[in-house]
Amino acid sequence: MTDARPRRADEATFIEAARSDDAERLAQLTERHRRELQVHCYRMLANYEDAQDMTQETFLRAWNKRESFRGNASLRTWLYRIATNACLDFLEKRNDRTPVTAELPGPGSEVRYLQPYPDQMLPMDPQDSVVARETIELAFIVAVQHLPPRQRAVFILRDVVGWPASRAAEALELTVASVTSALQRARVTMREQLPDRRLDWRSAATHELSNDERAVVKAYIDAHERNDLDGLMALLRDDLRFTMLPTPGTLIVTARNAVDGWVSNGLFQRGYDDWRCTTTTVNRMPTAALYLRTPDNPTYRLFNIAVLGIVDGRIAELTGFGAADKPWLNLPPTL
Repeated sequence: MTDARPRRADEATFIEAARSDDAERLAQLTERHRRELQVHCYRMLANYEDAQDMTQETFLRAWNKRESFRGNASLRTWLYRIATNACLDFLEKRNDRTPVTAELPGPGSEVRYLQPYPDQMLPMDPQDSVVARETIELAFIVAVQHLPPRQRAVFILRDVVGWPASRAAEALELTVASVTSALQRARVTMREQLPDRRLDWRSAATHELSNDERAVVKAYIDAHERNDLDGLMALLRDDLRFTMLPTPGTLIVTARNAVDGWVSNGLFQRGYDDWRCTTTTVNRMPTAALYLRTPDNPTYRLFNIAVLGIVDGRIAELTGFGAADKPWLNLPPTL
């Protein structure tokens, strides 16, 4: 891989450290890229824990291949190439990392291995397009999973990371024509999978929540704590898309069916009606952390998180995740 740029200090230092087997110095140089590489692996895999593993695999491969680095490409480019191929190797070995047909009439699919991404683990630079909301929100991550792995890699490297076709082709050992063709097919699939309102991943990057989003998540929390089903219904769009992961068969596409399902499963009934909630964000999306106090326990214990996709002041997408088994969300276990 080659970049049309002079060699920088990082590349020269990496080569020097590689020649002397200076593991500590090599680790310092690669570690600074950990967060963005982990986000890259997350887009490829849609699973936070898998992304952590593949980021670590990237650093292991980088150490083992250290003598092959010549500085013709930037260190960052070289690490992205290794990370991408580590993810492709992972996907080749797993048959449970593709969307499955949803258990409801009509078209639809579930990405049951989807996990939320904690915002505190995103790269620190708020201007970095690599972590723009448009390409980290759950709807985008889910849509990407509908691309075949190599096509997925092309799409992410070209339209998210912003690589030219020649660099992506070299990284994936493809021709430029193959990369161009794969990207065209990927864009068609993305437009089929994303709602019309979300076909903007190539627009200027945004990062912060809007005032409307902040107001809606606050209203959602207030209604939840009051067990106010009418209030919750008023916040939901009629065409709400709700799923509770990783539970199979929970994809629901109307607000009324979602609320009826919550009640029939015992939520807001005795024993599941004493809530306290806090506001947080995952995937740069407004999120409510839900804590439940039961009759046999005096403390409010972390139960679920509800990640909200808000459109025109109402909730269009609600994705629930069990939270008690996800310490990396960095939420207090009790309130």
